[in-house]
Amino acid sequence: MRSFSRTACATLAVLTLIFGFSRSTQGQQSAPTAFRIAFVNTNVLLDNAPGKTQAESTYARETRAYGDQLKKMSDSLNAMFTSYQKQEPTLTATQKETRQKGLRDLQQQLQEKQQQLTQQAQQRQNELMAPIMEQVKKVLDDIRTEDGYAMIMTGDPQLILSYDKNLDITDRVVARLKTIAAMPTKVGAPVSAPAGVTRKPQ
Repeated sequence: MRSFSRTACATLAVLTLIFGFSRSTQGQQSAPTAFRIAFVNTNVLLDNAPGKTQAESTYARETRAYGDQLKKMSDSLNAMFTSYQKQEPTLTATQKETRQKGLRDLQQQLQEKQQQLTQQAQQRQNELMAPIMEQVKKVLDDIRTEDGYAMIMTGDPQLILSYDKNLDITDRVVARLKTIAAMPTKVGAPVSAPAGVTRKPQ
């Protein structure tokens, strides 16, 4: 699945932009305006997001058939190669060329199929994670509005050399996500799993 993490250089660039903007604003206004920022570890947020476990289970179940297809083709290729090695001493030059071409063609088919299934699996993973990521973003937007943050950035605290620990609101966002996950489903209402987690790949 796609990572939300950013490097320390990217974080530094954003901070530089923020403080530069703050200075220019102060020069235009009589009183400086507070510019509140916070950051979160998005890997931690996604690990605690409602529906993440179900999405992973669905992904594993739906893509299991992909592995079965590749294994079947790989077994066929290995069997053909083993048979060719055994019979090679008795084959004519023309027969060898024909058998070798068959091996190359099957190997190419296996590689193309592997690429195709990898792309399908990635697309399905994105589909499953999209509603979960949207839910995490909504919680971040809500907290940003409630606390008056100008922005909430992604960042791993271990990559930041020095920072005010109060700027890391990861635990607060995780607590909000756990509250959402624990909310009971109303009678007659659909299960509150993220949309898309049960849809079969085409």
